[in-house]
Parts: sequence; structure tokens; C-alpha cells
Amino acid sequence: MIYILEDDNSIRELVTYTLNRSGHEAKGFSLPSQFWAELENEQPDLLLLDIMLPEEDGIQILKRLRSSSATSHLPVIMLTAKGSEYDRVTGLDNGADDYIPKPFGMMELVARVNALLRRTKPQVSPEEFQVGELLLYPARHQVISGGNEVSLTHKEFELLSVLMQQPGIVFTREKLLNQIWGYTFEAESRTVDVHIRTLRQKLGDCGSYIETVRGTGYRIRENGV
Repeated sequence: MIYILEDDNSIRELVTYTLNRSGHEAKGFSLPSQFWAELENEQPDLLLLDIMLPEEDGIQILKRLRSSSATSHLPVIMLTAKGSEYDRVTGLDNGADDYIPKPFGMMELVARVNALLRRTKPQVSPEEFQVGELLLYPARHQVISGGNEVSLTHKEFELLSVLMQQPGIVFTREKLLNQIWGYTFEAESRTVDVHIRTLRQKLGDCGSYIETVRGTGYRIRENGV
């Protein structure tokens, strides 16, 4: 099930119709209060979230979702008329998995939704990865940094997983963007940088394991050193 929280009736109805026609189950809400009430009954697979909303803005909603253990890993795509870098970075900094400024094409929207759902689908993976004092458990979606459990968004977890699976290997921004977000646009490479920054902050001392390779991309140091 995909939820759409959008107060513009025409956009909400078009997106809901398009997703349903594309083989998804979709349900739209015009008010945050309606969305929160429904969330008590059903956990969606993905949320399309507008920023400018009555009652409560999208960024506040995103913060509430990420602060709750029940919804901290819910994939979220921001849908908004705001296209400035500041608003984009604000959404990503607060845990959005993707960002599509209005106006957007329905084919692009469906492609982004499908890409995100593919990457959030549970898969068989090794029991654990370890680099230095950093441990990652794919099946449990758990990360232990320096002995402390760390709460990560789905995209942060995926990003760390990719790096930890191949310590010492340099990943370009374009490769990470394509592998984790499912698309490659040079203008969107900022998305990777934002997630790396928040990932380093959340990992504390182990955040230094993630190395910036100037002019290329990122890698995680072998054994953390």
C-alpha cells in the first residue's frame, strides 16, 4: 500500500489513479490528521509526502515518522513545489529517501516509486558485516557503532551496507545514486553527499571510517583504519 499525503485535490487524485493503474494499491489523504488516524490501522510500504500542508507541514511529519521506532524505516518520497537546494537538503537531512519537485511527470513518479520499493524489499543477505567497531546486521536492520545501537533511515542503512560489503573499494557518487536510489542524474549527486554527512554524524567515532576520495566518491576503510 502506498499513501499519498497531498492537499491539492487534482494532484492527489491523479497520483492515486496513476499508481493504482500501475499495479500498486494507493490511498490519498488531504489532511495530516487523516493520515495519522489511518497509520494507526495500517503500515504502508511507502509514503508520498508534500511539504506545504494544512495542520502540519511535511518536514514536521517526516521528523515524527523518523523519531518513532514503528515508522523510522518507512520509505518517504517528498512531493513539493519547492525546488530550491535548501528545501531539498532539508528534506534529505530529516530522512527523506527521495525528492521530486513539482511539476513532475507520472512516468517518472512511477519509476521512482518502483525503484524505491525494489530497494526496500527484504532480501536474503549475510548475517552480519563488520568493519572495526562498526557492525551491521542486514536481516535485523540493525547497526552497532562503538558498542551502541544507531537508528538509521532506510537509505542511510542501504548506503552503509553497500560500503561495508566492499571495504576499501571506492564508489563514485553516480554509482551509489544508481545502486541505491535507482537513477543517475548529475544534478542529484548532492543527495549522496547529504546522506553521507548524516551517516557520519550518527555513527559517532566510527563515522571517520567513511572516507571521501576527492574528485571520485566514497569508501569505507578496511578494518576502519
